Parts: sequence; C-alpha cells; structure tokens
Amino acid sequence: MKKLGSIVKNIRSKNAGPYWVTIDVFCKNKKSFIKISNKLNTDLLSKTFQIKKNKIKTFQIDNLNVYKISFPRSLVQGHMKDRDMHGAQYSLILSEMRL
Repeated sequence: MKKLGSIVKNIRSKNAGPYWVTIDVFCKNKKSFIKISNKLNTDLLSKTFQIKKNKIKTFQIDNLNVYKISFPRSLVQGHMKDRDMHGAQYSLILSEMRL
C-alpha cells in the first residue's frame, strides 16, 4: 500500500470559514481520481479524523480530477484552545494515509 500523498499531485487543507475545514485532493489523472474516489469514503474519513460520518461531506469534481472533503471544525477558528488556526494540518494526516 502506498501513501496517498505519493499517488496524488497535491493535498491542501484550509478553513472554509470559521466553522468548517475543507480538504482538496488534486489527482494526477482520471485513473488516480477514480481510484481515490472509490477508496476515500465517509467511513474511512470518519475513523481517520474521528468525526461522525454524517458530518462529513465529500464532492467529486470530475472535470478537474479533484476530490473534496468538508467537515465542521471541532472548535471555532481562533478559539483559545484552537491548535490549528488555518486548518492546514489535516492535509498531513491524509497525505500519510495508506491506500
């Protein structure tokens, strides 16, 4: 099994406003996009990020070969206990995931 980060072009995570995080997985081509779209599902993402699966939204943008994941932040951005103000660390978790 390979790490997801080694089989895609780029993985980027960021805030989607103060209450949501969004992760974009940019695939190298249509073949890798289809493979990743079939493997990354809400069950796997729920376990990985420890978020209820009904809170996770996924979007497949076929013409761009992009798989998008969105979910609510556990704390509002800027909260005193917020350790990832920009939501950037989620991409690292996904990048290390083995598929």
